[in-house]
Amino acid sequence: MAKNTLSSRFRKVDIDEFDENKFVDDHDEAADQLGPDAAEIDNLIRQGDMMSALHIALRNPPINSKNPALTERAQTVVLRVLASFRSSDIESAVKSLDKNGVDLLMKYIYKGFERPTENSSAILLQWHEKAFAIGGLGSIVRVLTARKTV
Repeated sequence: MAKNTLSSRFRKVDIDEFDENKFVDDHDEAADQLGPDAAEIDNLIRQGDMMSALHIALRNPPINSKNPALTERAQTVVLRVLASFRSSDIESAVKSLDKNGVDLLMKYIYKGFERPTENSSAILLQWHEKAFAIGGLGSIVRVLTARKTV
């Protein structure tokens, strides 16, 4: 046996650096991830400006937040906005979102399915149908395989 085979000095590349499953915390919870502003959204819902309420509710999600109260509050606000829409307006609301917006909406829909409240499942199923029609199967796969959750 050769003398060099017992040495590990030949290994100069750290292969663990290229492992896709290695966890690296990209950043701490930023101050801009405070979730949607509930007062502003309630005001828009009372005025009947549902499209703006939806866009504002999806604008500042608490992604990968370690604060469960923050994520619960954001989920409640988004579900309140989704429940305020009429069934005939859901399709146009989903069409007004870009690809990332549809994916974020799907994340909130699936999060809502995890803890249903009174009549929320029926509302979420309507939104899921329209979001699936716009985002396709790729949107569902991206949501179910995403590491960054809401």
